[in-house]
Amino acid sequence: MSIERAIMAFAGFMVLISVALTVWINDNFIWLTVFVGANLFQSAYTGFCPAAMIMRKLGFKSEAQLATANNN
Repeated sequence: MSIERAIMAFAGFMVLISVALTVWINDNFIWLTVFVGANLFQSAYTGFCPAAMIMRKLGFKSEAQLATANNN
């Protein structure tokens, strides 16, 4: 799985978890959803994504790296 797809999966998971926590635990968990959305928005413009840096350290490769590796 590429970093780009892993980020989308992670963000979707976090949104679903935060909505569930908001519904069943406490209304203030909605702020987790806001944080995830704001982070996705800013990373689209700045390219800075803390989750991507962590995933890169865990060994995930970008789409470009995977494409290059498959062509060799």
